[in-house]
Amino acid sequence: MKPVYRLTWLACRAYYALYHRWHVLNVERIPLTGPVILAANHGSYLDPPLIGCGMPRPINYLARESLFRFPVFGWYLRQLNCVPVDRDGAGAAGLKGILDRLLHGGAVILFPEGTRSHDGRLQPARAGIGLTVIKSDAPVVPVRVFGTFEAWPRHRKLPHPHRVTVKYGVPIDFKVLREEAKTCTKPRLKAIYQEIADQLMAAIAKLEPVEDVT
Repeated sequence: MKPVYRLTWLACRAYYALYHRWHVLNVERIPLTGPVILAANHGSYLDPPLIGCGMPRPINYLARESLFRFPVFGWYLRQLNCVPVDRDGAGAAGLKGILDRLLHGGAVILFPEGTRSHDGRLQPARAGIGLTVIKSDAPVVPVRVFGTFEAWPRHRKLPHPHRVTVKYGVPIDFKVLREEAKTCTKPRLKAIYQEIADQLMAAIAKLEPVEDVT
């Protein structure tokens, strides 16, 4: 980890432990080396750092391109391994940045729903993550966060001390669909993107931590 990343990682771990009484479940399922995509549900601004600081390896985050225009803050985002993307994260430059990080053995966190939940429930997946999965060779780890919507929903200006949990799932290999995508028709390719996204949301939905939390 870069020095600034590690200091932020430690500070976030302390914050989640003291303020949110966090639980981290099954982190041993995360590959310690090599490329990996983390696909998580999205309930709050708390989600990306929660998922990242629960892991022993650094990950790459997505951040709005406009935020990099501020000199000091832009430098800080780069120290946190942030990839600049456009507003909806669907631009070619953003996709190239994500694939470059994966090509160099990095871990990248993506949210299949595309945006934060309005009510705390899981939302339908968008096809964009399917495109990223097909373009890479990385395994995909489903991740589910609990309590972050209650801790910091859209209508609140600041988070409050509600307990949060992050649970990491078993890596998924999309080798069969990646092979099919090499030769299939364009309509089928678009269907594959959505199929992958739907499979990931189903895997996220199956991650239930209640029985594991003590």
